[in-house]
Amino acid sequence: MGNYFSPEKETASREQIREWQSKGLVDCVKRVYENVPYYRNKMEEAGVTPDDIHGLEDLHKLPFLTKDDLREAYPYGLMARPLTDCVRIQSTSGTTGRRVVAFYTQNDIDLWEECCARALVAAGGTKDDVVHVSYGYGLFTGGPGLNGGSHKLGSLTLPMSSGNTDRQIQFMTDLQSTIICCTPSYAAYLAESINERGLRDKIHLKAGIFGAEAWTEEMRHDIEQALGIKAYDIYGLTEISGPGVSFECSEQTGMHINEDYFIAEVINPKTGEVLPDGEKGELVFTSFSKEAFPLIRYRTKDICILSREKCSCGRTFVKMTKPLGRSDDMLIVKGVNVFPSQIETVLLNHGYAANYQIIVDRQKNSDSIEVRVEMTPEMFSDELSKITAREKELVAALKSMLGIYAVVRLVEPKSIIRSEGKAVRVIDRRNLYKG
Repeated sequence: MGNYFSPEKETASREQIREWQSKGLVDCVKRVYENVPYYRNKMEEAGVTPDDIHGLEDLHKLPFLTKDDLREAYPYGLMARPLTDCVRIQSTSGTTGRRVVAFYTQNDIDLWEECCARALVAAGGTKDDVVHVSYGYGLFTGGPGLNGGSHKLGSLTLPMSSGNTDRQIQFMTDLQSTIICCTPSYAAYLAESINERGLRDKIHLKAGIFGAEAWTEEMRHDIEQALGIKAYDIYGLTEISGPGVSFECSEQTGMHINEDYFIAEVINPKTGEVLPDGEKGELVFTSFSKEAFPLIRYRTKDICILSREKCSCGRTFVKMTKPLGRSDDMLIVKGVNVFPSQIETVLLNHGYAANYQIIVDRQKNSDSIEVRVEMTPEMFSDELSKITAREKELVAALKSMLGIYAVVRLVEPKSIIRSEGKAVRVIDRRNLYKG
């Protein structure tokens, strides 16, 4: 048995959880039907009205929402409360075109921060801890979420944001940080930097909460060894609130979903059929307790498995595995969402044919991305200095589109192997979805 931030909720009976979810769903459906024309139209198209929804057993009757809906309804089309009730937005790093913007009332922020506080307590956090938050702040949800959770818990919070490793290590040693929150790759980089500087014995960390990108069990063990901590996983997405939708407990065998605020389903990504617990499929969330921006049956594109087996920590919330892959072609590189289509857009805008290959790798726990692009026969005859200038131009354009640095290599025409006429677009050498 562990400590809990909200014991009566985190250890509630399955019947009680079902009751909360059923009531929440009925209220939420009524609310969006009455206040959100976009939802009402979707429900009418699906031939469903709020009268058809009596509880959790009717969830499957409701239509799915996808990121395309969010883009189409951007910016205000899915809001269920007047703008005057909203106190904040957060936004994703976004794909091409319109970003995803999520709105929050003060109550939405309180609930989100409570979820993050639960994650901190599950990792052994108390008000006596010094919580070092090295997720990015700003529109990205990582920093603000864990920052708020740490405040709720009453811990001393260091709002470090990401980067400036020297300063991170200085505060970590001087203020004796005990819990670090950041991406796993940054944790690995910090560990390396601390050990290089011979400061390992000056570090007081006991736990880390790492999310926003996929990481393997091997990477977990490496970080745990290098920093002398226990490393916990956390999961979330801006559309549903941010980090803290689910979190790992001391058992470290999957993440408990905060089921008093979110309903999780796993579906067959091709047919939309709901799958039983224990089967692998696409994760779908309903954020029924959200006021400003509730989403019903939102398809995350993350592939995972749900399990309701009894957990030694005493929490009764369903557990999800780490994402085991994606049902779309999104890559997460250095915590940033990257779609091949974004890269293709840049190439086409610069006069290249869509013959390219994206190679993602991870060396020493740091991600790299290389884009190989076939030149047109005219370009191929250019002198080397011209080709180098073209590569530089693409590097800048990709940085502007993706927000991260990619190596660009222009290769000779027809040199990218095509299998069955199609080029293999993405080679991900990181093996992230093993173990």
